[in-house]
Amino acid sequence: MTVEPVPRKRGRPRKEASAKAAGQFRLSRANLHERAFDRLRTMIVRGKLAPETPLIETDLCDMLGVSRTPLREALKLLAAQGLVELRQNRSARIAPMRIDTIHDLFEAMSGLERLTAELAAERMTEADLAELRRLQDEMERHEAAGDMDGYFTINQQIHSAIVAGAGNITLRETHEWLLARAERARFFALSSLRRWEESIGEHRAILAALEARQAETAGRLIAEHVQHTGREVVQILANHPTLAGVAA
Repeated sequence: MTVEPVPRKRGRPRKEASAKAAGQFRLSRANLHERAFDRLRTMIVRGKLAPETPLIETDLCDMLGVSRTPLREALKLLAAQGLVELRQNRSARIAPMRIDTIHDLFEAMSGLERLTAELAAERMTEADLAELRRLQDEMERHEAAGDMDGYFTINQQIHSAIVAGAGNITLRETHEWLLARAERARFFALSSLRRWEESIGEHRAILAALEARQAETAGRLIAEHVQHTGREVVQILANHPTLAGVAA
């Protein structure tokens, strides 16, 4: 007698496949607010959305391709970084750049970067310094080409690399917190082409001090560099307050 094989049930695999697809769908939805946050933040930092610009939810949802829930989550994250102001019973808006806040941020950053540069001069490896030299060369190429976005991106990487070279997680996390709040003002300083050239020279001197393992000099130079950038931003805003919807 021949026994026919019993057909296998296919219900469970379909459920497993369905569960897997649902998990991917949930993950995708969970990332929507992060993508909205990243895109809006870049637009704010790079000046595509001017200070005090009202943020109309329907317009932003259409532009970003998200619903209101992830958009509102993104706006909360931006507000936590001081880039957006959430107003009760009114539309959120891009936060103005306040001179007192900018002064405080750059004062704090100059002190922190002084300490990290001093530590980095002692702790960075030769490979770390070679990477810093490569970034410096790349930044200078962007400056020569007049590429503001490229210049700024590499400039940020240089500062972060020096902080990382200090080998102190607490300092690194604190710097990331400050940098997130100062990034827009630092980009704004690049509206002065003269500042591009000055910054290149300052970065060369900082790199030379790090390569020579001159901790005190490296710390002093980077503190002066950060303070110089802060003064530049404050001066631009004081002379042209309407450029940034600035509130003193």
